Amino acid sequence: MVWVPGGEFTMGGDDVFSRADEKPLHRVRVSGFFMDATEVTVAQFRALVDATGYVTTAEKPVDWEDLRKQLPEGTPKPDDAMLGPGSLVFVAPSSPVELNDASRWWVWTPGASWRHPLGPDSTPRDDEPVVQVSWDDAVAYATWAGKRLPTEAEWEFAARGGVDRAVHPWGDELPESGAPKANTWQGHFPDLNTARDGFAAIAPVKSFAPNGYGLFDMAGNVWEWCSDWYRPDTYARDARNEVTVDPKGPESSFDPQEPTVPKRVQRGGSFLCHDSYCASYRCAARMKTSPDTALSHSGFRCVVSVPNQR
Repeated sequence: MVWVPGGEFTMGGDDVFSRADEKPLHRVRVSGFFMDATEVTVAQFRALVDATGYVTTAEKPVDWEDLRKQLPEGTPKPDDAMLGPGSLVFVAPSSPVELNDASRWWVWTPGASWRHPLGPDSTPRDDEPVVQVSWDDAVAYATWAGKRLPTEAEWEFAARGGVDRAVHPWGDELPESGAPKANTWQGHFPDLNTARDGFAAIAPVKSFAPNGYGLFDMAGNVWEWCSDWYRPDTYARDARNEVTVDPKGPESSFDPQEPTVPKRVQRGGSFLCHDSYCASYRCAARMKTSPDTALSHSGFRCVVSVPNQR
């Protein structure tokens, strides 16, 4: 872990790619904390499983009674074959597709899990970030390790690497300019990745230079779970304060796009991020995902608070 000294910063985004839930800009102060230098790796997550026998969300059958609570009333029960253990896997379409239908590149894959992130025939490297982990799985690991998930404010402060208004963890330069700075999508999303950065999918941790705090992959590679519930108006509420100190996020979730689905915040983008689609390799970019969802580009890192100490 590396020490993030804490301080005051301007939270949120106002660049050309910023979305409505990244606004308004507001002042936030966070206390110092330790943060994992990298995303939690496959080898590190295996230590939890070996020590405790932990079974992840993707390795369990889908509980229809839990799932139906998140769906519109009257939604019919899927075939039992769709309710077995598995998860969603990114599969590039063979030709360009409209970007308003993510089902064109996300495929439900039986047997996909942290052990087999792309399906039963796939095996991850030990030094890759663990993926196919839900928010619940991330919390289980953090608790076992004596750590916790970062708040959204802590994550954004750490991502900026000591530069108050940095757009990206490496600065303001666009990811396509100059040498590769993070593991993102190059080419035409979602059908053609030229892999100019050296990776068509997940990269081992520490494949790119760290930011100013010594943190690796704070942009791209895999999305990272935060502790906060998601609401699009969180920043509007915090902006009422002159400075918001150590915000923990709202007490409950609401996403007007899916009002029946509670969601947690994810940060940092992934190897699928491209400026034509999500541009979420920015420090301020926010994503919202239901806590029982595991995906082939979702991982996490942990933090530890040590009050008044370094």
